[in-house]
Amino acid sequence: MTQFNRRVFVLGGIATAGALGWSGNASAALAFPFTLGVASGDPLPDGVVLWTRLAPTPLNGDGQGGMPNQSVDVEWQVATDELFTDVVQSGTVTAYYAGAHSVHVEVHGLQPDYAYYYRFRTGGHLSPVGTTRTAPAFDVVGRDLLMAFTSCAHYEDGYYTVYRRMAEDRPDLVLHLGDYLYEGGKGTDGVRQHLGGEIVSLADYRRRYAQYKTDADLQAAHAAAPWLVVPDDHEVENNYANMTRANNSPVLTAREWEQRRADAYRAYYENMPLRGGAKPNGADILLYRRVRWGGLATFHLLDTRQYRHDQACGDGWRYCPPAGDPARSLPGTTQENWLLDGLGRRHGIWDVIGQQVFFARQVDAGDAGNMDAWDGYPASRDRIQKGWVQRGVRNPVVLTGDVHRAWANNLKIDYTNPGAPVVGTELVTSSVSSGGDGADSTAIPHGAYNPHLKFHSQHRGYVRTKVSQTRMEVDFRVVPKVTTRGAAASTQRSFVIEEGRPGVQNP
Repeated sequence: MTQFNRRVFVLGGIATAGALGWSGNASAALAFPFTLGVASGDPLPDGVVLWTRLAPTPLNGDGQGGMPNQSVDVEWQVATDELFTDVVQSGTVTAYYAGAHSVHVEVHGLQPDYAYYYRFRTGGHLSPVGTTRTAPAFDVVGRDLLMAFTSCAHYEDGYYTVYRRMAEDRPDLVLHLGDYLYEGGKGTDGVRQHLGGEIVSLADYRRRYAQYKTDADLQAAHAAAPWLVVPDDHEVENNYANMTRANNSPVLTAREWEQRRADAYRAYYENMPLRGGAKPNGADILLYRRVRWGGLATFHLLDTRQYRHDQACGDGWRYCPPAGDPARSLPGTTQENWLLDGLGRRHGIWDVIGQQVFFARQVDAGDAGNMDAWDGYPASRDRIQKGWVQRGVRNPVVLTGDVHRAWANNLKIDYTNPGAPVVGTELVTSSVSSGGDGADSTAIPHGAYNPHLKFHSQHRGYVRTKVSQTRMEVDFRVVPKVTTRGAAASTQRSFVIEEGRPGVQNP
């Protein structure tokens, strides 16, 4: 794949408002409030979501970031140049105390498939400048898409070098597939430490997001491109399934658990560049959605936690015949039908399914598999795979996080038959930092029983793809260490997926 130029991202305001042509007087006297950076997301052909959150002292225990108990007006601008001499959209939005002074601006009226710069201003302070991009028009294939995706960023396990290296690639789009933060309390052996104990309240979740978002490398990745985000389990609690907890630790009543889930989703919305339609309703939040990138690709983003049946046989890695019950579903019946309906429309050359847990079959000599992944819901996986085959979907690509290791997998209707046709492709990203420093081994665990698994890496990293009309070029990008700062990234392995030919091929 072509080498990509690096760019240094400057965080924080670098000039006065007057010098950059922003008129008006400061209102409230605030310390610098943009300590959590800026972000954009969910691009459309004519617009994008812009995000920031005001927090002069972001790590306050009340989760409010040092903001007063009052609303604050925030100005925003979108321009075609980094100096904002050509401002094309602007306005004012109110940041409310009840929403942790988060801001979600749904901008419209922009040109399709176009790069823009954006920033915010309040109290006489300018935010960092972010870069974003609109999607191509729905009826235009457009140019090639440079997309990167990753997951699992445990703050204590390592530094966020992976985010910085992603930003330096200058992608058009970034996908984050879950475990943006972790809910556990302060550890004793990490390279840095969480503040406080396990998070269970709204204030806890807000402060934990603030702690993660003060990281300069994460801020650089958000400022580099629009993001598509979906959570996994740790944004709420490890291995939860719908309204069922994996265990009762910490001890909570049913009502307390429901409140915890509601608080977790509320804080997730407050801290992500999501549209207003994703604003939570109590303990529920609507996060599965479709984002079209012109006629080139359709992104089907799944929620594999909120609607699933409980993990079978007590969870874990095991042989579990009850897992095969046809009534069981990982995304839930409604979401399964929604996904198949969208795949059947075939709006793009590529149908990309962004989701959280290992999709391909992976078993050991005793047919044991991971009950938290799709192996714990094989009938659900079978319905989806057969559904896309029946609908004539030519290029289904499943993107996965969760497992802290990278994989490239060929997908089959019959995984027990090595000669069965390949019907799709799965690309699994390693983690940003979860698991700490990786290892050099690329041996495929249980490879003799899973010949459709084609690549495995234990390093931390991300996946970079270049999507064209004829192929998807895939680079598995890795860093050797995350327990020290500043490691260089390299491409450990590359593949191509050819249009109309599912499965990974050597370039």
